[in-house]
Amino acid sequence: MTNLEVSPQQEVCPPAAAAGPCLELWPEREVPLGGVRAMNVRRTLPQRGLPTIGAWCFLDSFGPDRTAMSVLPHPHIGLQTVTWPLAGNIRHRDSVGSDVVVRPGELNIMTAGFGVSHSEFAVLPEGGDLPVQRGLQLWVALPDRERHREPAFEQHRALPRATGDGFTATVMVGSFAGAVSPATMYSPIVGADVTCGGPAVLPLEPAFEHGILVLDGGLAVDGHDLRPGPLGYLGTGRSELAVAAEPGTRFLLIGGEPFQEELLMWWNFVGRTHDEVAAARADWEAQAGLPEEAAAKARYGLVRGHGPEAGAEAGRIPAPPLPTVRLTPRRRAAKG
Repeated sequence: MTNLEVSPQQEVCPPAAAAGPCLELWPEREVPLGGVRAMNVRRTLPQRGLPTIGAWCFLDSFGPDRTAMSVLPHPHIGLQTVTWPLAGNIRHRDSVGSDVVVRPGELNIMTAGFGVSHSEFAVLPEGGDLPVQRGLQLWVALPDRERHREPAFEQHRALPRATGDGFTATVMVGSFAGAVSPATMYSPIVGADVTCGGPAVLPLEPAFEHGILVLDGGLAVDGHDLRPGPLGYLGTGRSELAVAAEPGTRFLLIGGEPFQEELLMWWNFVGRTHDEVAAARADWEAQAGLPEEAAAKARYGLVRGHGPEAGAEAGRIPAPPLPTVRLTPRRRAAKG
């Protein structure tokens, strides 16, 4: 999935500072992906004042709705995409040669490194109504020592389950409650899909900062009610999290060591400087119209299956224009 905003905001993510335990609610915002018939998403990360949680730097949720996802080839640098469908199937194709369908309960991880391109389309039935689409799309910033690596892709169809005091969880990435995901990650991190229906106590890594996004139901945390919509930021220093959940509650838990590098995010790029992001954009635009053989050897490679013979799936997403001023910082909110 891509950031299809026509005028994407620039974000400079400063190194995180330990804040101690807290509960901050950061509102979602509606973002249209493309034209009037395109899918809308609800974005809760990055935020003005909260650009990252650990290495997590982007979180969109979409659906449930019957708008078919159709995202043409587009580029990424400096990040990993984490795709977690909740309803409906998604076909992923990329420039490292992957062509797979990811289903609910399965995980796609694409490591962009110095440059990759990919597309994502809903898998539609022959005739009949469009299937319900719902899911989460996240990005993880690559640390400096890893961000120029070769691009890669992996899919995990069986993920470990963790159980504990009143909860069960699917561990998407990292480790949680004694279960370890097989997904390849490059910084200390956790991502888990948690269900509970009453009082529960979740074990947390106190060196991590954490956030939770309620998907269904509701939670009481630190005496406050959390409902689907806002992202709850929990700060650092918690060894456990006690919650009281309504029956059938489901939520996303993300966290990681506070990220100690400044990040510049614009469109689908996670870099460090304005010039680096401008060069990444220029390299993508330079690939437009190249013959297949030349495109396959260029920085972002070639996503096959989107040539003139592909009909409605032909084409690519052009990069939006850069702002007329140099990209400037946005800082994490100061803690009182």
